[in-house]
Order: sequence, then C-alpha cells, then structure tokens
Amino acid sequence: MAVFQTRKYPSAANANTFGARYRAMMAKRPFLLFGLPFMTVVVGASFALTPATAIRYERHDRKVRQMTREEELGVGRAGRKVDIREEYYRLSAKDLDNWEQKRVKRLKGESDGIL
Repeated sequence: MAVFQTRKYPSAANANTFGARYRAMMAKRPFLLFGLPFMTVVVGASFALTPATAIRYERHDRKVRQMTREEELGVGRAGRKVDIREEYYRLSAKDLDNWEQKRVKRLKGESDGIL
C-alpha cells in the first residue's frame, strides 16, 4: 500500500493570499495570532465599558438620593389628615353585598375567554 504524504502543497494561486499566509502563521504561533488579540479585546472592552457603568450608577444615584431632615418633615404635610375612626365608618358605610360583575373590554385581536 502506498503511504500518502500528510503535508499538502498549496497551489501557486492560493499561496500568496492573506488567508493562506494567516493559516501558515497560525500553525506556527497560535497564541500570537488568536489568543493575544482576543485577550486584548476583552481587556480593552473592560476599560471602555467602565465609564458606561459609572454613568448608569450615577444616574441611579440622582434618582434615589437620601432625604434631608427638612424634606422628611415636609413629606406628609401635603396629604389629608387621616383619622382611623373616620376611615372605619366611611368604609363600613359602603354596601358590599350589592354588586355586579362587569367584563373588562378586550383589545382588538385578544381572546375574550368565551368558548
């Protein structure tokens, strides 16, 4: 039986292309041509995304901030005065036995649940 050579000879047309040269160099130095660019992108993206995450947290801190003592005291003043007895009598005066069920209007194309 004949033994086939494991080394393939590229044609002269494909030998000078970028892909052929890259494959040949990749076989010799895989970390330099694949690993190093990958790690550079990961580390570079980390540095590039740091300001973006900082902006996100700064925006959140602007929305949620600690109240001063004066603001705490002024929060409840805008609402009405609530007396627990008044609320009890107001809610007990409502008639909870006489009610009727009302269907909610559905959006167009939405199933209404009736078979």
